[in-house]
Amino acid sequence: MADYIFSFFFLSLILISSTNHVKSNEEGYITVDISNKGLDFAKEFLVQMAESSLVPLDLPKIEKSKHIPIIGTVHMGLSNITVDKIHVISSTVKAGDTGIVISVSGATANMTMNWEYSYTNWWLPIPITDNGEASIQVEGMDVGISFNLTNNQGSLMLSPLDCGCSVKDISIKLDGGASWLYQGLLDAFEVRLTSAVESAISKKLKEGIVKLDSLLQSLPKEIPIRNIAALNVTFVGNPQLRDTSLTLSINGLISAKDAYSAFSYHHLEHLLASLEHLLASVPVRDPASMVTISLHEKVLVSASSVYYDANKMHWIVDKVPEQSLLNTAEWRFIIPQLYRQYPNADMTLNVTIFSPPNLKIKEHQIDVTVHADVVINVLNSGEVTPVACFSTAVSGSASAWFTNNNLAGSIGLDEFFLSLKWSRIGNLHVNLVRVLMSTALRTVILPYINLKLSRGYSLPTFHGYMLQNAKILCSDSWIKICSDVGPVKQLSIS
Repeated sequence: MADYIFSFFFLSLILISSTNHVKSNEEGYITVDISNKGLDFAKEFLVQMAESSLVPLDLPKIEKSKHIPIIGTVHMGLSNITVDKIHVISSTVKAGDTGIVISVSGATANMTMNWEYSYTNWWLPIPITDNGEASIQVEGMDVGISFNLTNNQGSLMLSPLDCGCSVKDISIKLDGGASWLYQGLLDAFEVRLTSAVESAISKKLKEGIVKLDSLLQSLPKEIPIRNIAALNVTFVGNPQLRDTSLTLSINGLISAKDAYSAFSYHHLEHLLASLEHLLASVPVRDPASMVTISLHEKVLVSASSVYYDANKMHWIVDKVPEQSLLNTAEWRFIIPQLYRQYPNADMTLNVTIFSPPNLKIKEHQIDVTVHADVVINVLNSGEVTPVACFSTAVSGSASAWFTNNNLAGSIGLDEFFLSLKWSRIGNLHVNLVRVLMSTALRTVILPYINLKLSRGYSLPTFHGYMLQNAKILCSDSWIKICSDVGPVKQLSIS
């Protein structure tokens, strides 16, 4: 029984750290604070994503006529102008009252294009034409984009505020044609080509923000937990932007699965594949961490209630670490009449929790109190015969920690109460039964459970990324997980 309760708690943590509609006056019970360190990590990812999504970038055709002494009027055109590669050298991100600003400085780009020209003169009866290809090197490209995050009926809305691009230098290298026309092409098209690059990149970045906003709007409002419950991930209130962090908040309560409609994971998977994760929190207390996830005890309480209402807190115990405990011979001195009526018979325990477990998060630990009925069944000639029922109250504490990439923990038994509810084998020595069961819990069952919990539960990865240097803090109704994020390959090497 204790194994299930603590395992359920750990599974809840894992599911929540991976995320019905709410009203405006509802609270957020899961919050995430992303520090500047975390924003910088997300910025690097977004910049890499932008580098690949911006190319190939096609620019409109450019035409121009220019009078060149002696030669006459030259008609020139550039076509198939394409930005093939963009390389970002330096970038910064900052959150503030006006939004999130990402700045890129000193970026370079490689471009290709086709060129052609023709000219006529009074002394040339036939037009002269030529064409070829050219490669272009863009240097000193600075890009700045700012956007805001707001709550739109429980979903995040991404709104572009400003976007600009400036290019310091463009060098053109012609391939084919008359080399003596090189300077003329450069002088004639450098300004317009620079303007075309700046406009195209700014437009493409704005389109990217709009696309990302569409993906955010399509995120589900709930995430199912197995086939029983669903986690409400509706955003509550507007994200808070500070100089040192971005804070998000979601409802976070768990409800019965049938309260929600089914949804497709397509958009969620698409977003995770491109953005990795969105999280939400209370002010971060560890400035060295990228993100702090804060989980209110009401999330665990709501999960406990849902599983209780779904009749999932009922178990048949037929195997324990010391299997002899489930034989009447082990009980012959505690309940002699049980052994006399059913000598050397195997037993099972029918455990039913008759009220939702009480969970309370305190300093450094989580207190758990469980009330349950335990029915002793005897396997008699192939039939299951209930012989006695005890009411129990078990209180204990749980603690959790991260080791390597595992979520581990331990539980301790504080108090164990037992009373007889009914018996079909006469009067029982309840105190003796309580001592035996309490001793079995402390010396056999809990050490066995803690051995398994100490090995930990492997944390999930998110499209190549995972938590790194994570810590768990418990205090005053909140569980806080402070962590960095790093690539899986990098972590496996270190």
